Amino acid sequence: MFLAELFPYANVVYNILLVLYFLTVLAVIVVVLSENRNPVKSMAWVLVLVLLPVLGLVIYLIFGRSLKGMSLISRSALRELRRMNNFSYPVEATSGLSEESRQLIALVDKLAGSHLFVGNDVEMFTNGADKFESLKRDIAAATDHIHVQYFIIENDKVGTELIQLLMKKAREGVQVRVLYDYVGSFYMPSRVLKQMRGAGIEVHPFLELSFTQFAFRVNWRNHRKIVVIDGKVGYIGGMNIADRYVTGDKKWSAWRDTHLRVTGEAVTALQYSFAIDWNFTTRKLLNSPTMRYDGPVLDQNIIMQMMGSGPTNRWNNISFVFFKAIALAKHRVYIQSPYFLPSDSLVKALESAALSGVDVRLMIPRKPDSEMLRLATSSYIKECLLSGIKVYLYEPTVLHSKVVIVDDEFVTTGSTNFDFRSFEHNFEFNVLVYDKEFNSKMRAVFESDMEQCTRLSMGKWKQRPLMQKALESIIRLMSPIL
Repeated sequence: MFLAELFPYANVVYNILLVLYFLTVLAVIVVVLSENRNPVKSMAWVLVLVLLPVLGLVIYLIFGRSLKGMSLISRSALRELRRMNNFSYPVEATSGLSEESRQLIALVDKLAGSHLFVGNDVEMFTNGADKFESLKRDIAAATDHIHVQYFIIENDKVGTELIQLLMKKAREGVQVRVLYDYVGSFYMPSRVLKQMRGAGIEVHPFLELSFTQFAFRVNWRNHRKIVVIDGKVGYIGGMNIADRYVTGDKKWSAWRDTHLRVTGEAVTALQYSFAIDWNFTTRKLLNSPTMRYDGPVLDQNIIMQMMGSGPTNRWNNISFVFFKAIALAKHRVYIQSPYFLPSDSLVKALESAALSGVDVRLMIPRKPDSEMLRLATSSYIKECLLSGIKVYLYEPTVLHSKVVIVDDEFVTTGSTNFDFRSFEHNFEFNVLVYDKEFNSKMRAVFESDMEQCTRLSMGKWKQRPLMQKALESIIRLMSPIL
């Protein structure tokens, strides 16, 4: 009564707002259905919108929207970058590869235009101490430019040492550019960023959040870990910039991860990926002649592709490659991932491979850095064991490595976890290597890691507490947005 006297049109305004809200929900439902997504996902979002007034719409705005088909960069800028990088496709180089590798190469080229690179060399790191020492040596030797892109840059000992070195190089006249993910590096102090800019470093956050942008940006993160030095040396892998990879943290010893140092023509693709993300973030085009690869022609002849993937791609690029590689496997599929939240198609591909006699092995940490993701991962283990997939729990520390090894020739590693978020919501980047010697080295590392694992048996797995099984099933429902 009081409200009516104070505002005589309150009921009218309320009814108008109510109608507008339901029209908005209806419009969103039409959009969801028109996108022709997986029917299960579409129905789930419709139920969320209908059964959770207001909250359902907020959840959809944050987690449900699709960016497929959108472009991070203009067509003219993309053409200019391609012209500057002068990609080639030496088809004759594939003659010595298996038919399975040639099919994967063709798929990657169709999905992402990731051309084939020959004349490359790769150095593998399985611990942070070696990786960061090598990275610092290469940065110290830089003479023209340094491009750094990480999901997380911590303000700890490792982070401080790297930042101080980058500032030193910037003061010497080297062009230093840094991209970091706004959410991943949320706790980076503003004073540190100010110091970096004061030293001459161009440093920018990817998808910076504000109050008005939160719902439209928070779900899309740049998870890539890329460094390019003078256009001749590149780094790619799973390690962020943090002490946890060198000295561990409060709970664990140094995390186990995989990172690569790449030299040769393939560095061009790392430069190209950084340039696209830089243009999207700053609207500046890196089209200087120094962006081209002008390094030496190497004697080593490791054949590789580089492949980006993200929510704006028409296809789930890396997910497609994983599926195809698993489907083509004849002898073995070895997977390392900190989380295992696969799509139904990838689960079926792994199960089909195992049931047909392929040696499928999955290695995950006993305790990852997220309890919720551990529970979600655990919900998939029973069906893996039933199909004959060998599941190993890495015991010493957090296993953060992201590696897929197939048969004797193919290996991929990079920033991509074996989960929904990496496949659908994050901007990721992987290297795909077609080389028997490198494959053999990676298999040897995997088998060495197995010595520090516990292999799960169905009998022991069934003995989990009932409450844990219930939590796993509940958390699994949220797998697509974790």
